[in-house]
Amino acid sequence: MLADPPGRVSAFDIVALAASAGGLNALTHVLTALPADFPAAIAVVQHLDPRHRSLMAEILGRRTALRVKEAAEGDRLEPGTAYIAPPNRHLLVNPGGVLSLSQTELVHFVRPSADLLFESAAATYRERAIAVVLSGTGTDGAMGVKAIKKTGGTVIVQLPSSAEFRGMPDAAEQTAMVDFVLPLAEIASAIVTLVNTSRAA
Repeated sequence: MLADPPGRVSAFDIVALAASAGGLNALTHVLTALPADFPAAIAVVQHLDPRHRSLMAEILGRRTALRVKEAAEGDRLEPGTAYIAPPNRHLLVNPGGVLSLSQTELVHFVRPSADLLFESAAATYRERAIAVVLSGTGTDGAMGVKAIKKTGGTVIVQLPSSAEFRGMPDAAEQTAMVDFVLPLAEIASAIVTLVNTSRAA
C-alpha cells in the first residue's frame, strides 16, 4: 500500500484512467485539475498508434502539477505521479504497487488494454481502486469496470453525451456497475473528493 501522510489515511491508493479517441483532451481536463500533492497514484491507458514513439507523458507533464512519466517495467507507484502506458504495451499493476509491461495478445483489438489495467488494479488494490472511463471508441474498459466493482472499488464514467467519442463510456455505463456518470468538467473534483475522504486504518 502507498504511504499516507501522518494522521491521514486516504481512501484510495490508485486511480486508473482509460481513454481512446478524444482521450488526450479528456485526460488533460482531468489531470490538470488534480493537485501536486494528490495522495494516490494514477495509471493511464490511452490507445495510441503503436508505430510511433508517444509524446503523451511529455504533453501531459507540461499541463499538470502532477509528476507524469511513461511507465517502465518495475516502476513502483508513488502518490501524485501519473504513469502513462507506452504504445503497444499492456500496463499491469502488481502487488506492492509494482508496474509491469506486457506484449501479450491484443484485448478487444487494442494494446494497451483498459480491461487489463482495471482488472490488475482490482486484484491488487480491491476497494482502494478507482477506475475512470473517458472518451473513446469500442468497448475497452467495460470488463475491467466489472472487476473493479466486484472487488469493492469505485467506477466513474464520463457522461457519454459530453465525450468526443462515446463508445467506451456507453459500454461502461451499460454494465450497470458504475457509481458516477459525470460531465468531463466534474470528474476531477469527484476524484479529489473521493480520494481525500479519510478512511479508518
